[in-house]
Formats: sequence, C-alpha cells, structure tokens
Amino acid sequence: MLVVHWGLRFVILSAVISLTACGGKEPPAYQEQGYVFGTLVEVSVYGEDGARARKAVTQVMQEFQRLHDLLHAWKPSALSDLNAAFAKGESREVAPEITAMLKDAAQLSAQSDGLFNPAIGGLVKLWGFHADEYKAVLPDEKQVAVLVAAHPQMSDITLSPNPSPTSVGGELARSSNKAVLLDLGGYAKGYALDRAAELLKQQGIHNALINIGGNVLALGTHGERAWRVGIQHPRKPGPIATLELHDGEAIGTSGDYQRYFEFGGKRYCHLIDPRNGRPVQDVQAVTILTHGTHAGTLSDASSKPLFISGSAGWRNAAQRMNLAEALLIEGDGTVHLTAAMQKRLEFTDKKTVQKIE
Repeated sequence: MLVVHWGLRFVILSAVISLTACGGKEPPAYQEQGYVFGTLVEVSVYGEDGARARKAVTQVMQEFQRLHDLLHAWKPSALSDLNAAFAKGESREVAPEITAMLKDAAQLSAQSDGLFNPAIGGLVKLWGFHADEYKAVLPDEKQVAVLVAAHPQMSDITLSPNPSPTSVGGELARSSNKAVLLDLGGYAKGYALDRAAELLKQQGIHNALINIGGNVLALGTHGERAWRVGIQHPRKPGPIATLELHDGEAIGTSGDYQRYFEFGGKRYCHLIDPRNGRPVQDVQAVTILTHGTHAGTLSDASSKPLFISGSAGWRNAAQRMNLAEALLIEGDGTVHLTAAMQKRLEFTDKKTVQKIE
C-alpha cells in the first residue's frame, strides 16, 4: 500500500517561487528558509544591513512558528481545543486574535457561497489529510455522506461577549453544529504573510519577499526593479509562467500536486468540495493575484472557491471574490485566465494553450 509523506513531497514538487536576477551586479538579498505550516517558507530582504535583516527575519520566523502552534488542526493547540469544545456542544473563550480570524473567515466563506469552508475539517480528516504521514486509502462513503448531510459551515459558529470576571478579553465561541471541525489550513498561510509584512515594516524593512509554500507577498522592490516570481507548473519542473510582483501585491496558488495520493489510477488531493465531500478532480491548479489590505490572507483563502468551482464555474467564483487577475489550469492542461491576468504573465512556453475568459 502506498504511503505518501506529503510534507517532503511538497518541497520536492512545488518550488513555486523562483527569484530571478537581471543582468549587472546587484547586492545579494538576505535570505532565510525554514519549514513551518508543513511547507517550505522563505523570506528575502533586499538592500539592508545583514545584521538588521537577520534580526527582522528571525522575528518573522518566530511568528510563523507561533501561528503554526496556535492553529494546528490535529495536534494540541488553541484551535484543537476549540474543536473539542464544539464537538461537546460547549462554549470556549478564544483569544481576540482567533476571534478576528473566525469572523474574517466566516465573511469570506459567505462571500464564496460556502465553497471556502474551514468548518469541514472533519471531511479533510476523513480523507486522511490530518496527518504528517498518510496512507492512500479511500474513506467509508457512508461516513462521507453523514458529514456532508450534517452541513458544517462557518455560520454555525456564534461569538458572544464573555461575562466572566476572569475573562482575558476574548469572546465565547460556540457551534450549533457538532460536526463543525475547524481547519484553517486554507487561511493560516495567508494570514501569516500579512503578519510577516507587518512585522518587517515595524522593523523598518520595506523591501522584502515572503514565500509560504507558494503564497507570496511582496514589499517594495528588488533594487530598481520589481520582485519577479514564477508560478510552478503543476506537472513539470520549473515555472509555467513568471510575473513581476509589486509592493503590497500577493500571489496565491492552490494545486492538486501539493498534498495528494493516487488510488486506482486517480489523484485525490486535499482540496475538498464541501457540497459532495470529495476531493476536487479535473483541476490541476489555480493562481490568483491580490492587492492592498490583507492581500496575503486573500491570496490564500480566495483561491479555494475557484479551484472547487472548476473550469465551468471558476470565472463566476472569481467575480464573487472580487478577483480581476486569476488563472485556472484544468485537468487536461488547458489554461483558463482573465484578460487582466494574461497581461501580467510571461509564459515560459509560448505554445501554452490559453483561453481568455
């Protein structure tokens, strides 16, 4: 029986970002890598003293680890503690930071018509993706059907002031649906990008590129030019296209090549359609470009509804999520993209079949 070690596999298969240098001599960017959120993270700082850059990046890496520990879906964490309370029908006080995340995630879920749904952690777990190591086996169809029928959603969660005199300032969270199991894996990386940008700015760092497993946010420039990044080809080594990423922009990719297993000749990825409880098929990848406030968070959460909608519905999903620049690669390799996205991209293979929609 095939056993997939998904963390290592992601690093090997998905070098999503490639920094490219132009001609001429330029001072090298300070760069540091780590492994958090089950994926490779990388922070590059340009044009700063080495010691200053190192101090700032160290703080960012520590923040990544804090968020990883806070939001882990299947190991002891504040999130798993909250899930345990939901399963028992109990209330639990949550810190203001998590309260804000839940409210934001609920709003994004509503905007996506429920296709972005962090409440379906039970389905993600059932398919075997709540593990550092998982086996390529299919879940019991009856169990899948039970969870789909339970219809866990973010709107099942209510937040209210905590009247207790011992409260530390958080709100009380409760779920009216015991099937709700929060998994913020499709939100946390983007949130971490925004936190990293905030911390770097506080340290006086204004030119940096932050990459968390393919979700990337740019600050400032790489000298006299913009940061240039590559979008990983979902089936081949190297990028399918490159683009310049400007100050405050973020790019996010969801793909079936990141966490998946193969069974019976089919690929089953970790991106679950909440409507049928099954991994999405016939989509290889979705890439979106976001701007402005919370660009990092949006780059992570907003790509999921497009991926789940597939080639027939991705364009409508992009409109719901207010995304002008988006790209979808369907199962046969055909590239669908918006006109605005095409203007930003330079494809590595000029013969790539493109459908502007």
